Amino acid sequence: MEPAPVFRTPRKRVAYYYDHDVGNFSYGLGHPMKPHRMRMTHNLVTNYGLHKKMDILRPKRATRDQMTRFHTDEYVDFLHRVTPESVHELTSEGTRYLIGEDCPAFDGLYEFCSISAGGSLAAAARLNSGESDVAINWAGGLHHAKKREASGFCYINDIVLAILELLRVHLRVLYIDIDIHHGDGVEEAFYTTDRVMTASFHKFGDFFPGTGDVRDIGLKKGKNYSVNVPLRDGIGDLEFGNIFRPVISHIMEWYRPGAVVLQCGADSLAGDKLGCFNLSMRGHADCVAFMQTFDVPLITLGGGGYTVRNVARTWTYETGLLVGQKLDEDLPFNDYIQYFGPEYKLEVPPTSMDNLNSREYLDNLRTKIIDNLRNLPSAPGVQMQETPRTTLNPADVEVSDDEDSDLDERISQRLRDAHVQRWDDELSSDEAEADGEGLESAWAAATSRRSSSASTGKRRPGIMDPLKPYEHDLALKYISQNGAGAAKGKGRAKRTFFAARAAKPVLADLHLDEDEDEDDQDHRHHLNSRIGTRSGRTRAYFAGDGSTVPGDTTPLSDVEMGSPALSAAAVGSTNGHSRANGRW
Repeated sequence: MEPAPVFRTPRKRVAYYYDHDVGNFSYGLGHPMKPHRMRMTHNLVTNYGLHKKMDILRPKRATRDQMTRFHTDEYVDFLHRVTPESVHELTSEGTRYLIGEDCPAFDGLYEFCSISAGGSLAAAARLNSGESDVAINWAGGLHHAKKREASGFCYINDIVLAILELLRVHLRVLYIDIDIHHGDGVEEAFYTTDRVMTASFHKFGDFFPGTGDVRDIGLKKGKNYSVNVPLRDGIGDLEFGNIFRPVISHIMEWYRPGAVVLQCGADSLAGDKLGCFNLSMRGHADCVAFMQTFDVPLITLGGGGYTVRNVARTWTYETGLLVGQKLDEDLPFNDYIQYFGPEYKLEVPPTSMDNLNSREYLDNLRTKIIDNLRNLPSAPGVQMQETPRTTLNPADVEVSDDEDSDLDERISQRLRDAHVQRWDDELSSDEAEADGEGLESAWAAATSRRSSSASTGKRRPGIMDPLKPYEHDLALKYISQNGAGAAKGKGRAKRTFFAARAAKPVLADLHLDEDEDEDDQDHRHHLNSRIGTRSGRTRAYFAGDGSTVPGDTTPLSDVEMGSPALSAAAVGSTNGHSRANGRW
């Protein structure tokens, strides 16, 4: 793939969101998801000096009210109270919400979710205010979470929450997903609206979550606004770029979004423990660079990625692209330098694995997708209402206990926090009044396609040895015309995100802690199956045009960037979104 004109794009104002506490959490011994990868990334970012070229901000953590703009009250309340000790006492609820092996009830689960979601909400608010052109939250991008279910290591869908915030200001929002797994949670949430277009480039077949057929294009008002690019094992930089660029170019030309959300899941990199693509770091980053060439506000999020040293390399490199800084190939000294050996380079090279994506297959796939896009009306419009301001100006806040203070004097963090809290309290009555102003919803029936290879029981070719997936059948009910609803699905057996362990990889990942040791030395996990529904379960799509009132954010100084317990304001509540049971 020819290199993108990265450093010839106009200089962007970049906001970077990071909460130091995000690296303190652990999914458990042997679990492939490692939250400390965000701390590794941040440490590398700062040691490259990238913090000097962007606003480093610590977002306020998402509240229960903010999470329930999309998720059900019962589900969020369950996440708040469940602990490793109480999960056995809540067996029925844990089963209902799919808390288990894939999505364990670890210590600090709710806090972890609030950090991830808070960063994405703050990023959306920052773009809405016009203060930044690009906002980064590597702790976000958890695209599998459903309205009332955890799935695929994801509990709260920060992406959906961020998009709902963007819709307050922007007529249309484009979501792009380059994680190796289908972005099913986000697609499902906006499957019946034309205000959000989703485009997912993913592995399809006998592979988690098993959704994302090229024929799944949306329903009702959202028909042709869901774009799925199903790929096979071993796709490399050249082939990926040759389908990514034309598809996205056509979408940008015809859809003309007001903002773009890009999920940069790093499990599509070569050598990922759960992936089977063959993208190099630069091939992955070329997607980010390509989106920079469009003069459209951009949110960049994290996602999957289970060879953590390569995740940190890639997200650091992509941060450099976003601020227009070319990085030295030799890694600077950092707190985790020993884990990047023996090469100590800012590079993730491709491997020699076979590419199962033939030129004919990719040409036919690209043609079919572009033909579907030709059916789109140019830039669909919607009626917009006046929205409240999206950021907090400290000068607008009245603080009785400090109103006579010298405005030239720096205020303390405690007082800044008090300003933020007071602003949130003042909004509560307005938010309550707006709660009944929801949009009308309509119902219809449809059936989601399933992977043909999974239904026939064929084994996925490649370097891993998955278990045979269960037969399953997806039944969907959905809403239309920007409403929300729920419906009952057919019974299926419960599936898991990773179900098999194979031999030790050729290049074992380096160990960061005791949790990493067992996982990396003895085996590697494989994502090979799909989550199923139980009889009587429900699912829903949320096609939002929600209203939120965010606050301000607090910049971090060079000294504070590595310290916890800083505060900032978050985003307020939505207007009148009915919440209904939903499932993947």
